Amino acid sequence: MSYVPPASAAGSAAHDDATVAGITRGGSVVDIGHVLDDGPYTLLQKMAVLLAALSIVVDGFDSQLIGFAIPLLTKEWGITRNAFAPVVASGLIGMGIGSAFAGLFADRFGRRWAVIGSVFVFGTATCAISLAPNVAAIAALRFIAGLGIGGALPTSTTMTAEFTPARFRTFAVTATILCVPLGGMVAGLFAGQVLPVYGWRGLFVAGGVLPLVLAVALLAALPESPRFLARRPRRWPELVGLLRRMAREVSADASFTDVREQSAEKHVGFTALFRDGRARDTVAIWGAFFMCLLAVYAAFSWLPSMLTSEGLSVSLAGYGLSAYNLGGVIGALLCALAIGRYGSRWPLLLCCLGGVASAWMLTGVNATQHTALLIVGLGLHGLFVNAVQSTMYALCAYVYPTSVRATGTASALAFGRVGAIFSAFAGAAVITAGGASGYLLMLGTAMVMVLIALAVVRRHIPREGAARGR
Repeated sequence: MSYVPPASAAGSAAHDDATVAGITRGGSVVDIGHVLDDGPYTLLQKMAVLLAALSIVVDGFDSQLIGFAIPLLTKEWGITRNAFAPVVASGLIGMGIGSAFAGLFADRFGRRWAVIGSVFVFGTATCAISLAPNVAAIAALRFIAGLGIGGALPTSTTMTAEFTPARFRTFAVTATILCVPLGGMVAGLFAGQVLPVYGWRGLFVAGGVLPLVLAVALLAALPESPRFLARRPRRWPELVGLLRRMAREVSADASFTDVREQSAEKHVGFTALFRDGRARDTVAIWGAFFMCLLAVYAAFSWLPSMLTSEGLSVSLAGYGLSAYNLGGVIGALLCALAIGRYGSRWPLLLCCLGGVASAWMLTGVNATQHTALLIVGLGLHGLFVNAVQSTMYALCAYVYPTSVRATGTASALAFGRVGAIFSAFAGAAVITAGGASGYLLMLGTAMVMVLIALAVVRRHIPREGAARGR
């Protein structure tokens, strides 16, 4: 199944690259974009997406473990909640650095090794936290774990985008990202059972072993992105074999190009994020990620502490975060379906409004008298906020072409991690000073800023049938 374009600049570029690489190929020129986007969605592609999604499940599981452990650690070690702000921040700083460098690594050396390396790093460091003797050791290990947790997210979503045909891409990327709250939901249910019996050390052992097992599976089964291989002439024989496994018959001596994306790739590298009319969208997306991840990680890191400070038990606090994550899974799926039908602008803006309203309406709810109502409300808030957060990755996949897609997604996530770092200190301070009301007011205000940023974005995903997404 090959596409042979006329003597175009893109086709000539592909042959020129092959000549420079010392490869002479006499076969047809295959448009990898046409082959992937217009072809079938095969079992191998779905398996690659599933493996990427599993890496995000364990990513979400590990990233939220510290939030469940803090209430027990403060009691066991006799220290204040504020003493753990640097611990939370160190992990988030690691995530920010990991997000920024993983994208550059993936665009240069491949998506496969970036995903595998990220999972291995955070699995090893999380396991080691179970042996930590003090707060400083936990902070150092959370920083190392953060490098891997931050790196896994942008590279796995890039892998998903590049294995999925255009007609399924928004939903597939969103389904991959919703594995973050799915992993957090599993962590909450798991923590509710493990913490009373095995304590926080047992929780971190389990959180480390799971990704290490997955890293072995990824090493054995995860293929490299075909779009990445198409840009490396020396690896075209590997790409031919991969495409045949994906039910795309191409000749052994085929050359590869990507007509649609090369026409959009006038510039490469980090500066390309600000070229060709992308500057406004890049800055707006960075702002949206900053504020949305501030809201998300204020919940991941401090929601159980906020609930215990209001008089709820550790188990009920864990269920509150699980409800938040469960709402996020549902919201992300519904928002992805809405984007496929109506485009991304209005579904994202309406979900932002829902995030604002659901947070501010909970400010008057008494946690001990109306616990069920509060938990349901937190689930509703999680639905709206995580719907926005999850689908913004699909927006990145649409805005940026292959050459800078991982870099663009990773840079947006890196700015988001800065917002998350801010939440590490703001969450502790706001809960101490203003209690639940101040905390919920902060979450709603953050979503107001996300609403403004996403309204500024010019290149929103079009509605289905209006235009073909990349």
